[in-house]
Amino acid sequence: KKLSSTMLKALSVSIVFVLTSLPANAFAPAISTSSTPLPSTTQLYAENGIWNTAGSFGKGKFRFYNGLQSYMEPFPDEDRELYPEMFNLPKGVYEVPLAKPCGILFEEIEPNRGVFVQGLVEGGNAARQGVLQDGDVLVGVTAIQISGAKWERRMIPAKKFGFDLVVSAIGSNEEKWGCNNVILMVERPGEADREEVDKFLEFFEPPSDTPWKLPV
Repeated sequence: KKLSSTMLKALSVSIVFVLTSLPANAFAPAISTSSTPLPSTTQLYAENGIWNTAGSFGKGKFRFYNGLQSYMEPFPDEDRELYPEMFNLPKGVYEVPLAKPCGILFEEIEPNRGVFVQGLVEGGNAARQGVLQDGDVLVGVTAIQISGAKWERRMIPAKKFGFDLVVSAIGSNEEKWGCNNVILMVERPGEADREEVDKFLEFFEPPSDTPWKLPV
């Protein structure tokens, strides 16, 4: 029986990831929609949250994302008091670290724009972990970006990613970059407030003066 193109795509994610070699401009900054700047007295604003620019790329405390809690540890109590919503995942959003292959069947929401969990491979890593559910929408994924001899692993907003870009981002989390997993961030319909999630994700949007180039 001939497999549909959707099933072929799903199988390519669940069984074998095509580990593409990502050029320095493989990812690009989405335009930030934030209209309310943070006070300049806070570290959140002073460091643009987490981003390294120019010669600081690949350096510092925020060069490797390994989960929200550990990632936000460098920020002072002042920021935690002023912006408590930035230090916890929004309701209905789940952060899921997974070894590869993940065992997830992704399907595009629209052609080349957004993916959701269509199913889990029986006995696969995602199914054994037990967090992801059918219908969960991918809103973030860790990815490796390389610039010259330097590299970083960041959590990147993925609501606009098509299937192929999701596969590339997941595949970039290789052991040679110190990755023993890929971290997915998903939104669960019926639990999450989309506006709240979108506002939270603005913190992770790459600014234009970094090497991150997302073709979306």
